[in-house]
Amino acid sequence: MSLDTVKHAAETPDDEQPWKELGLKEDEYARIREILDRRPTGAELAMYSVMWSEHCSYKSSKVHLKQFGEKVPENDAMLVGIGENAGVVDVGQGYAVTFKVESHNHPSYIEPYQGAATGVGGIVRDILAMGARPVAVVDPLRFGAADHPDTKRVLPGVVAGIGGYGNCLGLPNIGGEVVFDACYQGNPLVNAGCIGVMKHEDIHLAQASGPGNKVILYGARTGGDGIGGVSVLASETFESTGPAKRPAVQVGDPFQEKLLIECTLEIFKEKLVAGIQDLGGAGLSCATSELASAGSGGMRVELDTVPLRDSSLSPEEILMSESQERMCAIVEPQHVDRFLEICEKWDVIATVIGEVTEGSQLEIFWHGEQIVDVPPRSVAHEGPTYHRPFARPSWQDALQADDAGRLARPANGAELREQVLRLVSSPNQASKSWITDQYDRFVQGNTVLAMPEDAGMVRIDENTNLGVAMATDGNGRYAKLDPYTGAQLALAESYRNVAASGAKPLAISDCLNFGSPEDPDVMWQFAEATRGLADGCLELGTPVTGGNVSLYNQTGETAIHPTPVVAVLGVIDDVTRRTPVAFAEEGQLLYLLGDTHEEFGGSAWSEVVHNHLGGMPPKVDLGREKLLGEILISASRDGMIDAAHDLSDGGLIQAVTESCLRGGKGARLVVPDGLDAFTFLFSESAGRAIVSIPRSEELRFNDMCGARGLPVARIGVVDGVETDGAEIEIQGEFSIPLSELRTAHEATIPALLA
Repeated sequence: MSLDTVKHAAETPDDEQPWKELGLKEDEYARIREILDRRPTGAELAMYSVMWSEHCSYKSSKVHLKQFGEKVPENDAMLVGIGENAGVVDVGQGYAVTFKVESHNHPSYIEPYQGAATGVGGIVRDILAMGARPVAVVDPLRFGAADHPDTKRVLPGVVAGIGGYGNCLGLPNIGGEVVFDACYQGNPLVNAGCIGVMKHEDIHLAQASGPGNKVILYGARTGGDGIGGVSVLASETFESTGPAKRPAVQVGDPFQEKLLIECTLEIFKEKLVAGIQDLGGAGLSCATSELASAGSGGMRVELDTVPLRDSSLSPEEILMSESQERMCAIVEPQHVDRFLEICEKWDVIATVIGEVTEGSQLEIFWHGEQIVDVPPRSVAHEGPTYHRPFARPSWQDALQADDAGRLARPANGAELREQVLRLVSSPNQASKSWITDQYDRFVQGNTVLAMPEDAGMVRIDENTNLGVAMATDGNGRYAKLDPYTGAQLALAESYRNVAASGAKPLAISDCLNFGSPEDPDVMWQFAEATRGLADGCLELGTPVTGGNVSLYNQTGETAIHPTPVVAVLGVIDDVTRRTPVAFAEEGQLLYLLGDTHEEFGGSAWSEVVHNHLGGMPPKVDLGREKLLGEILISASRDGMIDAAHDLSDGGLIQAVTESCLRGGKGARLVVPDGLDAFTFLFSESAGRAIVSIPRSEELRFNDMCGARGLPVARIGVVDGVETDGAEIEIQGEFSIPLSELRTAHEATIPALLA
């Protein structure tokens, strides 16, 4: 059959096309024909299919996502918001920071190493495309049951991919999470975040303006890997038969990406580009249509000039390929020679593949034949919008009525002790050092805090010690019980973690991971979670700079727990005043900040001891969270506290265990009046933190908390050194040597995965 040109498509309106196989719905295909006033060519059909996929067009989610722009006002720090490759905030001293979280869930189940590696590569290029130097990455991860055989296939590959790619780029991995739950068995969540730094004047946007400006594709050659990656993998439900579709997973080359980063930064330094876009999901289809759509005119591309790794690729495959390590730049004619010269210096292939035109169409040619003639906005920004039906699930009331308060509690100190050891050694609460030690957390020498700290922190100015912190959090168990509250708890915990490090929270990015949008139960979860997140951001004053939605995370009829992951970025004017989690000085006083209630719905205790999920999650008081954050930041800045740790999963005993083991110091604790030992140790009430205070600062700290109305209670003292047999003692109940706690806490993950 001859090449399917625009002319041929207009002359053969009745030719059958594989629109269904490409993931399009019948009404979507009809809409494309209406837009073009003819049937699409094969190349046009390929472009629309990937750009109108769930992953790229947000067709099921955008009616809910618009709340982020409508409800939450931008604060003074916001420089670039939703709609670009990544959001940008002002952090002072002329610096801007860009950050974002994305998902690479489906590819990482199919091919764990490459799926995770290219997830890192893609988010790094998003940050680079804004004009910034990437300075750190984070990785929130969720896997199936820790003892399931397939977890042993997926997790080591994902961790190796993240470490292999990020370490080769020389980027420190400073944060994230690792969570195990059977609901993620066939759908692991591999979310990747990146932070980049630039000066205000260096911000770049994805747009193609100026007729005659050249379109330059540079980076790796285009291959057959990743074809259909967004439409075939990330926009449909897996069958229960397991992984397949390996060709749809991209293959990464971190050394090529490192060259691309340095090459691009030199190009930025010489101000040679008028617009730039990375090639990620949907490849050239996305880059060309989005650049043209956001610009002032049209674009003409000669597709046969694209450098290929595989000469047999068809035009459709070239347009759909998601081969990694590629960028697309718009360059004024007088700068083209210098642009190409810099690329040659860095051994980066660069090719002029087209130019910006005065027209309004995106036109693509193949050996002189026109194969695409479309309005670029119809491809990039005017995809279908679905108002999916949603309704509160019929099982939700029964789930919430199954309160964790009915579960049997420990009857004495011996049973409390046994349950503490079970908790801290459970896969979700155990040390993740077997995983995080595979990441380089300190490369570049600017890492100030990294896992297992509450937030990762990097210095961005060596002279002034200006720095930024970032934390990511999300609890699918809470969100399953109540998606609205669960999303706010994720926001609150991430906000609290940043504040506990001493940094002031500024803005958020999110990665919203849910099941199939075609299920009304799932869409209700999504609608409630986005509503909760928007309302929470409004109350905390943290605008949403951008993010990602990942749907169809389910196998057959089984969806994952609704899992909104929230990343909060904060700024600290002097990283030398950051607050770590470790209790480091004997004799310092331990204070519990906030109120403790009997709140065990979705708790780690209910999961570990009773394998139970039911009831209501902890209540959220965002006004209290904001006050707690202000206290933690002020106390850090003014030298009143030496350590701080937020209380979340596992409650107070989990936080105390981590702080003691991190610092190699013991602790003696007293149960406050009005609380029983069980609630004191295991409650997961939100809005709380534990801090260690030098005795000389106790009065000043109490005065500050009292003046601001934050409840605080002195609960103990840092006591003893691990090497001398120190322990955690709960007065009148039990004690556990740190050596025993350390063995329990650190042995679990290696035993499961090594």
